Amino acid sequence: MLVEKMADINLKEVTLIVGVVAVCYWNSLFCGFVFDDVSAILDNKDLHPSTPLKTLFQNDFWGTPMSEERSHKSYRPLTVLTFRLNYLISELKPMSYHLLNMIFHAVVSVIFLKVCKLFLDNRSSVIASLLFAVHPVHTEAVTGVVGRAELLSSIFFLAAFLSYTKSKGPNNSIVWTPIALTVILVAVATLCKEQGITVVGICCVYEVFIAQGYTLPLLYSTAEQFLRGKGRIPFSKLQTLIKLIVLMLSTLLLVVFRVQVIQSQLPVFTRFDNPAAGSPTPTRQLTFNYLLPVNAWLLLNPSELCCDWTMGTIPLIESFLDIRNLATFAFFCLLGALGVFSLRYPGDSSKTVLMALCLMALPFIPASNLFFPVGFVVAERVLYVPSMGFCILVAHGWQKISKKSVLKKLSWVCLSMVIFTHALKTVHRNWDWESEYTLFTSALKVNKNNAKLWNNVGHALENEKNFERALKYFLQATYVQPDDIGAHMNVGRTYKNLNRTKEAEESYMMAKSLMPQVIPGRKYATRVAPNHLNVYVNLANLIRVNESRLEEADYLYRQAISMRPDFKQAYISRGELLLKMNKPLEAKGAYLKALELDRNNADLWYNLAIVFIELKEPNEALKFFNRALELNPDHKLALFNSAIVMQESGEVNLRAEARKRLLIYVKGEPQDANGYFNLGMLAMDEKKDSEAEMWMKKAIKLQADFRSALFNLALLYSQTEKELMALPVLEELLKYYPDHLKGLILKGDILMNQKKDVPGAKKCFEKIVELDPNNVQGKHNLCVVYFEEKDLLKAERCLIETLALAPHEEYVHRHLNIVRDKISSSTLIEQPIFPPAKLLGMKGEKHASQSKSNRESGKNTDKETPHKTMKEIKEIEKKRVAALKRLEEIERILNGE
Repeated sequence: MLVEKMADINLKEVTLIVGVVAVCYWNSLFCGFVFDDVSAILDNKDLHPSTPLKTLFQNDFWGTPMSEERSHKSYRPLTVLTFRLNYLISELKPMSYHLLNMIFHAVVSVIFLKVCKLFLDNRSSVIASLLFAVHPVHTEAVTGVVGRAELLSSIFFLAAFLSYTKSKGPNNSIVWTPIALTVILVAVATLCKEQGITVVGICCVYEVFIAQGYTLPLLYSTAEQFLRGKGRIPFSKLQTLIKLIVLMLSTLLLVVFRVQVIQSQLPVFTRFDNPAAGSPTPTRQLTFNYLLPVNAWLLLNPSELCCDWTMGTIPLIESFLDIRNLATFAFFCLLGALGVFSLRYPGDSSKTVLMALCLMALPFIPASNLFFPVGFVVAERVLYVPSMGFCILVAHGWQKISKKSVLKKLSWVCLSMVIFTHALKTVHRNWDWESEYTLFTSALKVNKNNAKLWNNVGHALENEKNFERALKYFLQATYVQPDDIGAHMNVGRTYKNLNRTKEAEESYMMAKSLMPQVIPGRKYATRVAPNHLNVYVNLANLIRVNESRLEEADYLYRQAISMRPDFKQAYISRGELLLKMNKPLEAKGAYLKALELDRNNADLWYNLAIVFIELKEPNEALKFFNRALELNPDHKLALFNSAIVMQESGEVNLRAEARKRLLIYVKGEPQDANGYFNLGMLAMDEKKDSEAEMWMKKAIKLQADFRSALFNLALLYSQTEKELMALPVLEELLKYYPDHLKGLILKGDILMNQKKDVPGAKKCFEKIVELDPNNVQGKHNLCVVYFEEKDLLKAERCLIETLALAPHEEYVHRHLNIVRDKISSSTLIEQPIFPPAKLLGMKGEKHASQSKSNRESGKNTDKETPHKTMKEIKEIEKKRVAALKRLEEIERILNGE
């Protein structure tokens, strides 16, 4: 009896299986993240340690909250947990992810060997396991990282089945421990991937037809006698019924839980994902039934494999006269014959066939489209578990043939060739998954009628910045599928990247024309794919570059929101536009609406903080920056801009935190000169001159023409009595920015007071007056130069002109009186009567290019150089300090991201 065949596996068998898996999949370790891996791994924040673990149980497989309509509704938190483990080990280096997948496939193959020994002899079991280990159709499940859901679910799927086979005790009694363990393992398998729950059906079939030994006629006869009241249910059979009831109830609870998780909503798919799903009768039924022999053919002859079978890959069957219906008919005839044989006749062979058919059919039901539509036409990875039944069937058939002496050698030769060619195909197929470009170009060799494949090759080239070649593939996608909204959007985006805005707008308008027309008050959640609504956002983002079309862009955002009031990205983009339109209060409302939809989005809190900066409420802005950092401690812009807000608040107790955040920022962005510059400004505020000098030099090393860093380094040298070191820095500044007024003033001051280079100073001040005739500071210092040159009449005229510009400046009046006194005096004193105002109103410059605002401010740099002067100098200096405060400049320029 099959139930008595439970045999342990030995070390040689395990070594053989694991070795074969290693030989077939060693090159998968050198593949990257491709196709769905990008969404599930690279873009999935649930992998990051900063994301709370509970979030994994609230989001779908791709990191989208299950409550959102755009969620795929694929709930696999335990699989995501293993991705998170990989991230802890190697972050986003793909080798560890592929290695773990290969290990899991080896584990599944070994457990499958143990399952095979329930129904086959040892030799046939090893053959079935080898066929499973090398089958090329598994490359998508093993080499594609997202296929881990299949691998993990299969481990617990097989473990649950093996546990259930031990639930029968003496005299048909129930052993409850294996049953309890089975229920737990089924739940775990389901949390890895949804198809795990189908093992319950396999356990039921095993219990009735294998453990209890029923055939279909016998089962029918027993049921008929019981219903007629001619017999009573024996206690042993009653216990069997109890076991089945427990299994069914546990399954029902899992189904109820699963329905609650998806909030009773099925995912929304477009007709491009699964064309037959939206087709009328009988096209839908004929096409879906034809997909069954297509999948069976992939198991039988995996010569042409493709990573994507959506869109036009398999044309719809719209007539009963379509020749492909013969394949469907033949498939169901074969399946029916095997079913009748396995259910009607007793014997080990029929039971083996029955279990093989169950393993093929039951796990495939969720992906079959027969009960509810799925988001694909054919997917090779969903054949991972059904291929187990196929391998058992092949091994069992080989076992029957090899017993005949005439065919024994031939059967071994054929089997060896199949295993060898399958292994070679698997190794070769793995290289297709090396990159997105290799994967999708290999798919196009199999199928040229799938617009999605043309789009994906275009995306791969787009990621390499090869926009010209990408455009050719996107355009081909529009030819293959003219009504593909996504393809036209891709064309528009590529034209935009090529700065061909007119063509980009035309492509976006074409995509928009394919969208359903907006009817006021009507929701389109079931008609429009969320991604397709991005056409409104993309078109608005394109035209809002033109200042005259801002209102038109705003209308497009509002149009998208009217179609889907929960379209978060539309609110975000509209908020940015409203800021550009100088409507911060309306922008605030847009961001608050977006936050109602997603309160755990750090970017939204950051954008709201920028709104409050625009509203000149820095304290509120700092609160929202801090909230963004609570959600994402590595949010670079929030780190940078919150540090700037803290620095500019002037509160000494915030400086340490500002410095800490800037240090984190420069660690993450070591090539950004702005971070080092602002650390330097913070050090200047704290009078840490050596540290400030170090940070400024680092900023200038990264960006030689960094205007503010050059000026503030020169200013720092001037403040710390290193004026001569400031001079070459100023020369460098004025080489890049010859019209920099503050730099010219500082250079002139140093030349006049330190170098005693009056002609050089004169050139600086004359340049200032030439650039800005109303610059009181430059004009006054030029007057001082004339005095130093002993040209008192010219100094007098100059001071009169300066006084006209600043009639209330008392120090100008005093200096004019001094000059007039000297003109009337018969003798000239050889030393200066009054010094040049060193830096009247000079402040340091602060620049923050990554911030939403560029700032120029700093510390008072007025530092007196000793001179032999008259008593009036002290009073003049007091007035000069007052002038410094009045002339201080603070620039705040809000830049959109």
